[in-house]
Amino acid sequence: MAFDYKKEFKEFYLPAKKPRIVHIPRMQFVAVKGSGNPNEEDGQYKAALNVLYAISYGIKMSKKGEHKIEGYFDYVVPPLEGFWWQDGIEGIDYRHKESFNWISVIRLPDFVTQKDFEWAMDSVQKKKKLDCSRAELFSLEEGDCVQVMHLGSYDEEPATIKMMDEYALLKGYEVDFSESRLHHEIYLSDPRKVSGEKLRTVIRHPVRKIK
Repeated sequence: MAFDYKKEFKEFYLPAKKPRIVHIPRMQFVAVKGSGNPNEEDGQYKAALNVLYAISYGIKMSKKGEHKIEGYFDYVVPPLEGFWWQDGIEGIDYRHKESFNWISVIRLPDFVTQKDFEWAMDSVQKKKKLDCSRAELFSLEEGDCVQVMHLGSYDEEPATIKMMDEYALLKGYEVDFSESRLHHEIYLSDPRKVSGEKLRTVIRHPVRKIK
């Protein structure tokens, strides 16, 4: 049976509807960085998703090709994730999506090396004619965070974030945004197939202990 990160690490991917403090270890991802409104039909974001999924599935299906990855095990491709920020703003202002900066990512198993990643990019560019020049092997240790399962549309996230902030303070933490510690979302629903009120999104914010 294929290894499923969502099932094996439920504390990271399937949190409760009430906030909790968690410690997130180092993980690696295929990542594409960009800016602009993610809803633009021909924008950077949707082009980035094509690249992310192509590389992710290229690595997963390498078992059927000539390129053999040392330590490979079969796995379910993890869900799409995104780190979001806006210049000069702490947190997120949903009224101005055109000013979004983002790092869109999909988790990769630890057995994927830089050499394997470059092979996957080259393979995708040749077979699918996709420009993978903006893709990179990205590693991050988030550390202490507050997270929760948000149910509903993305535009309704502010109320959930307010609840997260209040919970963090109650537990002796405060949000700790920086250039490397960002608003983080994990998408467990496909908005093309699920109505807005049924969307499930993990929201994760970096925190630090109040001294």
